[in-house]
Amino acid sequence: MKNTLLLLISFMLFSIVAYPQTKTGTTIGQFLLIEPSSRISAMGNAGASLHDELFSIYYNPGAIGHIKGYQMAFTHSMWFADIVYDYAGVGINADELGNLYASVTSLNSGEIDVRTVSQPLGTGERYTVNDIAIGIGYGKQISERFSVGLQINYIQETIWHTSLSTFGLNIGTLYQLSDEGLNIGASISNFGFPAKYSGQDLRIRYDQNQNVNGDNSNLPGELFTEEYPLPVFFRVGLSMPFQLGPTSKVTVVLDAFHPSDNTESMSMGAEWMFKNLFALRAGYQNLFQQDSEVGLTLGAGLAYDVGGYDFLFDYAWADYGRLQNTQRLTLGVSF
Repeated sequence: MKNTLLLLISFMLFSIVAYPQTKTGTTIGQFLLIEPSSRISAMGNAGASLHDELFSIYYNPGAIGHIKGYQMAFTHSMWFADIVYDYAGVGINADELGNLYASVTSLNSGEIDVRTVSQPLGTGERYTVNDIAIGIGYGKQISERFSVGLQINYIQETIWHTSLSTFGLNIGTLYQLSDEGLNIGASISNFGFPAKYSGQDLRIRYDQNQNVNGDNSNLPGELFTEEYPLPVFFRVGLSMPFQLGPTSKVTVVLDAFHPSDNTESMSMGAEWMFKNLFALRAGYQNLFQQDSEVGLTLGAGLAYDVGGYDFLFDYAWADYGRLQNTQRLTLGVSF
């Protein structure tokens, strides 16, 4: 146990001083990095070692092995510039066969005016940007303390009449050192194939030689785009619950991140739960990340049972610096 803790803490501390060149803006599928869980978002998005809610699976597919019964949840957020973000998930416990999970992620820009150099006020046309990811996952508890899981995602990005599509894989493991004790988790997300845009918006008309008169100056052509990779994201985290009394519990979480398109960082947070009914949460995101715009996170949650159905309502607020803030709302039910 001591060796394991020393290894994890060493990795987290190393992330503070390991500042490679940032590659921000060099990957596709950035909407995949928007965290869907209002609960974990309010705890600084440090969810690699958590497994006690359905959307923990986003942070670590190893949490699929901990699904109990049937669970459904939905998150809605008004992202920057009135962009709409939605995420829905369903989990099924299949007993000895393992557990199943399915999710849908959607990001929609709404209608945007088409502007050109010659018509900066708009051409009268309007376009939209739509991103979607559909995932199917499987997980299993190998033992009472150890679980593994994976999720395969089909990913598509569409800008007006141009789009790209690819597949990504998420893999994770969770280990609990003792009952109501320390949890350790590690996961890698968006490991997949590069992709490039194609579509009718890339078709053009051009003059092969503008210095020659009398030739065909309206030749059909097409622009070809480069391939770009998905934003591969490695997480490792710790969480520890502390029972403060018969009705009160505090859970502390700490994660370290190694993204393929940015510098390493750490996030931390905590949750105070009263009677398994009401919760207050706070955290801080992406400490030590170069040029980070994120920071403080806050939130609250309510859970209650009605006729054998467990309902939850979670809210999260997150500071994004010059981009102001984002808010998330998650609704869920399990039975």
